[in-house]
Amino acid sequence: MGLHTIHKYFNSYTETAPLAVFRIFFGLLMCISLIRFWSYGWIDKLYIQPKFFFSYYGFEFVKPLGLYTYLIFLICGISTIFITLGYQYRIAIITFFLSFTYIELMDKTTYLNHYYFISILSFLLIFLPANAYFSIDAKKKSYQYVPRWTIDSIKLLLGIVYFYAGISKLNSDWLIRAMPLKIWLPSKYDIPLIGELLQQEWVHYAFSYSGALYDLTIPFLLWYRKTRPMGFVAVIVFHLLTRVLFPIGMFPYIMIVSALVFFDATMHTKILEIISKYFRISLVSFNTSKSLEDSSFWYKICGGVVLVFFGIQLLLPFRYLCYPGELFWTEEGYRFSWRVMLMEKAGYANFKIVDKATGKRFYVDNDDFLTAFQQKQMAIQPDFILEYAHYLKAHFENDGHQNVQVFVESYVALNGRLSTEYIDPRVDLGQQKESFKHKAWIIPFTDEIKGL
Repeated sequence: MGLHTIHKYFNSYTETAPLAVFRIFFGLLMCISLIRFWSYGWIDKLYIQPKFFFSYYGFEFVKPLGLYTYLIFLICGISTIFITLGYQYRIAIITFFLSFTYIELMDKTTYLNHYYFISILSFLLIFLPANAYFSIDAKKKSYQYVPRWTIDSIKLLLGIVYFYAGISKLNSDWLIRAMPLKIWLPSKYDIPLIGELLQQEWVHYAFSYSGALYDLTIPFLLWYRKTRPMGFVAVIVFHLLTRVLFPIGMFPYIMIVSALVFFDATMHTKILEIISKYFRISLVSFNTSKSLEDSSFWYKICGGVVLVFFGIQLLLPFRYLCYPGELFWTEEGYRFSWRVMLMEKAGYANFKIVDKATGKRFYVDNDDFLTAFQQKQMAIQPDFILEYAHYLKAHFENDGHQNVQVFVESYVALNGRLSTEYIDPRVDLGQQKESFKHKAWIIPFTDEIKGL
């Protein structure tokens, strides 16, 4: 691809309707998601009741704010309404990005790939003119055409999510051992019609291979016009099936609706016509035939930020190559890399507090400090174990104990293997510092998982 072709692409335009439809559906789904989260009592359960919260390295200052945590969710929810309407859009999407990301960072225990996806997608939307058409903002000045890259950037992000998820499945546990689906699927025996089928081993392998094939091919099926309808049907079937099988909330619906952005503007215009008719909005008033020129200083900044953004998204998932050992075991470089549902880890961590001077010791009852959900996540992730050890050291020193050392007896089972020792029990974790360096006190994996 020559410079002339690149220059021609970045100076090409397309109808704004797909971007407007994406903004509307994104705002609506985020609003529903937040209402659902609040109504289920999860704010209180996850962010009010716990005594301790696990932080992301570098973001230790981000914590729940007690009852004011509800205010963060309220602000986030109000911003989704403004996004949907396209009113004060730039302020609304920035507010959403900051509040939603703050919520995501409050406790590492709640990390999910789709929360991360929403954060980076909302960041991308800050720099896209999603309010240029069919919005309250556009009543003053509507643009029927926008630079093609503004819509293609959403497609590219979705493509990265899918394709990287597919690459991560090209490993021996997923393809040769059908793990962890061989563990998960049999537990779904009570699902009508397919419950009995899910007990069959060949089904586990069929799901494993079809899942990898789906992730690797769906971006291309959606991108090309001739295969797009077939690809969209695959998106619907795949995500509805995963919704039935696994408790992953609104994510399947978000991905189904997001896939609509791949379709031509004709279909999105029809969607806007239906909305216009229902709410008695004049769609014709937005059809100005004007193009949003991206030669302004602001849009040059937007283009530069988007390029850097995608550079990070393409490289970040491969940071695990900087660490020794088995990724699924150490989890160093595992998060933020679209490795979706690849592991079944179970374990326990028993912490021992020792007085270095006298040798006196006692064991910690984790129930005194952590919820059951936090304990489950902590026991299988080294950075959780380290942060909790630091917390215990500080807690017992404040309690009057002297010369506090913190050791852990930890065992973990990965993808159906026998449980083995996880953390070196001789290492005083209270003296270990958190960093991006390899944690040498993780006991090496005793098996091998081949693949990416």
